[in-house]
Parts: sequence; C-alpha cells; structure tokens
Amino acid sequence: MMMKKSLLVIFLFGAAFLSQAQMYVSPNSYVFVNNELLFVKQDVVLASLTGNDGYVYLRRGGQLMQGVAGNTQNSGGGKMTVYQEGTSDNYDYNYWCSPVGTVASGQEGVLGNLNGNVNSLFFRPVSITNSTAATILPWGSWDGQASPLSISSRWLWKFISSTAYTGWAHIGNGQPLAAGEGFTMKGTAGTDSNNVDGTVANNPGAKQRIDFRGRPNDGDIVIPTLAGQQTLTGNPYPSAIDLSYFLLDNPACDGTAQFWEQDKTVNSHYLANYQGGYGTFTPAATLAQVLAGTAGPGVYTPAIFYSYDGSGNQGPVVSIPGQHFERRFSPVGQGFMVMGVGAGTVTMKNKYRVFVKEGTVTNSDFEKSANSTAFVNNSDSTDENFPPIQAVSGIDYTNGSKLPMPQIRINTLIDNQGVRQGVIVFHPEATDSYDRGMDALSSDDALPSDSFFVIDNKECIISAIAFDEDKRIPVGFKNDQPANYKITIKEIINFEDVSNVYLHDKVNNVYHDIKNGVYELNLPAGTNKTDYEITFKDDNILGVGEDIKNSLVVYQNNASHNLTINNPMLLDINTLVLYDVVGKTIFTKSKLGSSVSYEFPTFNLSDGIYIVKMATADNLEISKKIIIKN
Repeated sequence: MMMKKSLLVIFLFGAAFLSQAQMYVSPNSYVFVNNELLFVKQDVVLASLTGNDGYVYLRRGGQLMQGVAGNTQNSGGGKMTVYQEGTSDNYDYNYWCSPVGTVASGQEGVLGNLNGNVNSLFFRPVSITNSTAATILPWGSWDGQASPLSISSRWLWKFISSTAYTGWAHIGNGQPLAAGEGFTMKGTAGTDSNNVDGTVANNPGAKQRIDFRGRPNDGDIVIPTLAGQQTLTGNPYPSAIDLSYFLLDNPACDGTAQFWEQDKTVNSHYLANYQGGYGTFTPAATLAQVLAGTAGPGVYTPAIFYSYDGSGNQGPVVSIPGQHFERRFSPVGQGFMVMGVGAGTVTMKNKYRVFVKEGTVTNSDFEKSANSTAFVNNSDSTDENFPPIQAVSGIDYTNGSKLPMPQIRINTLIDNQGVRQGVIVFHPEATDSYDRGMDALSSDDALPSDSFFVIDNKECIISAIAFDEDKRIPVGFKNDQPANYKITIKEIINFEDVSNVYLHDKVNNVYHDIKNGVYELNLPAGTNKTDYEITFKDDNILGVGEDIKNSLVVYQNNASHNLTINNPMLLDINTLVLYDVVGKTIFTKSKLGSSVSYEFPTFNLSDGIYIVKMATADNLEISKKIIIKN
C-alpha cells in the first residue's frame, strides 16, 4: 500500500536519468508497506531535498527484498525504517546486525551500502511513521531506559575474527559499523506503553522495540574470517534470510552459527556474575538439498550456561540448558557468530533473502523474553511441508518438510549444576566422518568440564549419522577436576526406528540404558575420548535378564499421588533413585528388600517426566520413565 505526504513518485522499471533505479521515492513522499513484501529488482533511490526525505516504512512484518546480483547501487539521503524487538532486560545482551546504514551529510550521492553509526541508527517509535532519536548514554551510565529511549554505550561492542575475550571492540562512542558487522546491545529498564500500530506497546516490560532508520543494506556484503576464529555477523538486510543457504554456500565458515543466550534470572552488570553461553545451529542438510527446496528446518542445540571470571574466562557449569529456538530463517536484525575454517571471507548475498515473517511456527525466532526449554513441533496433520515462500533465489520451499529432523537429544548433567545437551540427528547422506553443515563442533573448547561426541577426534555437540542399529557413536568427556556426569535421553523426536539407546562402557563391557534411565559416571581429571560410546543394541542382553526386568511394573498413580512399583518375582531391591528429566536426584531409597509392592508419595513434585532407577542386590539395573501430573 502506498501513501503520500504531498507527492509520491515511483518508477518501477527505471529511467536513464535515474541510473536505471527500480524504485524512486521523491522528497517528502513515502511508501508504506503493511504486513507485505516490497520487492525491487534492482536499486532503491530515497531522495532528499533540504531536509525533506523520501521514506519507506516497513510495518507489521513488512519486508523489503532486492534482486540485484553483486554490488548494490542504493542511493539518496532518504531513509527506510523497520522495527525489531529485543529483550527489555537492561542486564541482558542481544546480538544485532543493522539492516540499514547511516546517511551522513554529504553522502546522499554516494552509491551502495554505508557504515552504520550507533549514534544515529536507533529510534523510539512515536506514531506509525514518526520516531524520535534514542539517546546514547555515556560510558558511566550502565542502565538503558525504555522511555524516553536511551541506550547505554557501555554495552555496544563488535567482534571480528578472534577467539579471545580481548577481541571485543567497543563501538559505543560513534565508531563506524560496516554493513554485515554484528554488535551487542543490552536492553532497557522500565516500560514504554506507547502503542504505535495497534498490536503491542513499544515496551510492555517484555520486549524493547527499536526503529532502525537509514539506507537499506543490499547486495553482496563481505565478512572477513580466519581459521578457528569467530566473527560476529548476522542478517544485514531488511528482510529475512535463509540461514542454511548462507552457511552451506560459504565454505570459508564451518557451516554452523552460534547464538548467545543468557540466564535472564541473573540481574547483574558484572561479568563475574554472568551466566550464559552459545547455542549452535546446523543446517543438517546439503547445499544440493537447499537448492532443491528439500532441506528441513535444521537442528539447534541450546546453550549450556557457564559462569565467567572478571577476565571473561569460562568457569564451571552453573545452570540448566538455554532456550530452544527455530533458526532456519533469520529475521531482520538478528546477529550470530560464524567460525572461520580458513583465511578469507564469507559473503552475504541477496539470493539468501526470503519473505518469512518472524515467529516460532515459521522457523524464524529472534528472541524470547523468558527462559524456555520447550521443543516446538512446527507441524500439524495436514501441513507438514513449508508453505510457499517468496525468495530471490526462486527456490521452491514447498518441497521441504518443516517437521523436526529425526533426532535424539541427550542431556548430560555436569556436577549436578548445568546440562550439556547433545543431539544425534539422522540423515541418509551423513557419513561417520565429520560432515560440514551437518555435524557441529562445540564452540566452547576451553571449558573446564564438558561432554561431546567424538568425530574424527573433533569435539562435537551435534552428530549427524545415517541410521543403522549396529552404529556406534563415540562420546567423550573432559574436566580439569574430578567430575560427576549424569546422562539420560531427554527426548526422541520424529524417529520411531530407535527402540533402545545405551551408553556402552567399553572398558568394562557394560551397557547402561539411558533411554529409560540415568547413568551416573564419576571421572578423574583429564580427557577421555575412547572409553564410551552410544549404541542402539546391548550385545550382552540375555532373554532371561530381560524377562526379570520386565516383571517389575513401575507406574505413577496420579489419582493417589503415589509412585507405585509391583514386584511379583520378589526381587531384592537394593536402591531406588528418582531423577527429574534433567538428571537431578529427587530422592533416594536404600535396602527396600523383596516386598511384593512399594509406594512413594509424589504429591509435592511438579508436573513432568521423571526417571525411576532401581538396582537389585545382584546388581541388575532397571530404569523406567513416568509422568507425574498433580
């Protein structure tokens, strides 16, 4: 939809005197895009005359896509404006990548993408078309505010090709920010009840709306990389991008993206109090699948939260897993880390741009306002594939399933504090070696304690394999001090071929059922990559042993709020332990003897999945999962 202040002039197929511009917005005119896609084949000219600018307003999910291959020719002193919402908590970071550059005085006629400047990028919406510039607070002002919008310069940083905490570069004093360079910014305190579009307030205390105003980024955007080093980049366009396409099409990165997550219950500006880490996304697909439109939603494993010292070094695991996000299509403004595999560059291109509105159901999450570990199955019985998606590339996405990739999620509780979640994903084209864009390295290689899959001696948190019941997947552990690990299957998603999952102790040739139970492991300081593996068969199983195990009937009697165990073979139960699904011990009972039945009250427990693990006097282990609903 197009509106005008006094005059609106748009040339859709260009004219010689406009250098073949595909869209021209004259001074004091604007284009208003409401919940729709504005597609321009080539460049955009947003004209300006004595302070009267031409504008493009993207509202309620409206996006701008451009189809030029190569360098952009966007020009003019006018502005495009687009909203994005980050966390409202003034203690927590979002990672951003600006969709616009700053048109400084004298740059109106300069062609192409422009550097951003944090002193002139951020605005507070006042009405559907008007905004006021945010105040950038000095270094000594630690807390941003929602109304009037003020942002602390202390927390504005970028990170280019480094692995050290000292690699962060401050940009809060107006230092230039090139197109494609990501940056950090904390949220704001307080609320801003101003509602500019009839849907949600600027900041209802959950999310802080930012109006980005400037020249829209377009075309090829080059991002430097170095082998084994991370760079903070992100989606630099005023439209969504296909993150899987970008990662697989750029061999100078390792094919994964890392997203910062932070424990939102910790309210402190001091680094030594931070609890956070990086979640990892992998396309779990091939480039050929992306181009054919048959690639799925990819796989994301949440961050494990660590503590930090005052120098930025990671300390012990301190918290539960971070949030689960859908990451296939990165929304406007989203920042993320990429890891280089060689000196060179990765290039963001228009061909990755898609018109996908933000939301979990569209596989395009930016940020959530509260901790959540829920896995969302973005499908229903009648719509298992992606809907038609408008894309510069012309890819037919309706060929791709939006069902979660077939996978097993394994939780490892480290020292009864935090959980590392590893994912085994099943893909028919995966090999047993390291596959770029399918397997994912741990981004936390300097951690004091961790668990991982071992692939070609690499430490991985996502392992893609072609399923075979006889497959064996090496797992490893490392800890600089003696450590305790509790390992269990959190969930098996969209895969019915797995009947059993075991952790095989290769030294003692013992198989531990982690599908129905928790296995507790105590290891001395050091790194162990050879003694354990995940299997789908127990080669030591004897039919009689299984009959004995199956004779025990374990169930939750929700009506009477009791855990009930029937023991018709009068097995001598030596120990019983109840764990929650994370692996934390709820209670332990010892020397129960050989009664025909047992009951344990559960009325004081929260609803959820729990694991009952029993051991008989002759060392037979039996594990069962129950669901408690009080």
